[in-house]
Amino acid sequence: MTISMYAASVPPFRRYLSALSGVLDKGVAFAEAKRIDPAVLLYSRLAPDMFPLLAQVQRVSDHVKSGTARLAAIPAPPFADDETSFAALQDRLARTRAFIDSVAPAQIDGGEDREIVLKFAQELRFSGIDYLFNFLLPNVLFHATTAYDILRHNGVEIGKRDFIGGR
Repeated sequence: MTISMYAASVPPFRRYLSALSGVLDKGVAFAEAKRIDPAVLLYSRLAPDMFPLLAQVQRVSDHVKSGTARLAAIPAPPFADDETSFAALQDRLARTRAFIDSVAPAQIDGGEDREIVLKFAQELRFSGIDYLFNFLLPNVLFHATTAYDILRHNGVEIGKRDFIGGR
């Protein structure tokens, strides 16, 4: 049995975005119940040199939308990193979901050998399949996990089922 590039990317991304949205909802409820300023959670980080919760969620969004666009060889929509509330983060996740839902399987499938070039301090070159499995998925999961961990570390009652999300 083979699996398509689309099936290995967009459906899991939908699930991660949905699960992250649910975790953020629990963060809001926790802040309200404990009378904690939501900014305390939004600007919390696991270590001084790590991004805070806000930026972790932004990175999930960035990797999902930009990665999906790269896999489909189309432009990604630009999002400013200007969110300062849980509601704004939820809106960003919804816009990310709307974008990936607009990408058809035929735009991604067959792109296993498509060259994907990332330009950072150095240039990184991938085939489509290597980019998906060795760069994109690990980055999405890293930032989603870190967002979850920040909230859990701060006392939000979330568990593995919250992170994995529903079907």
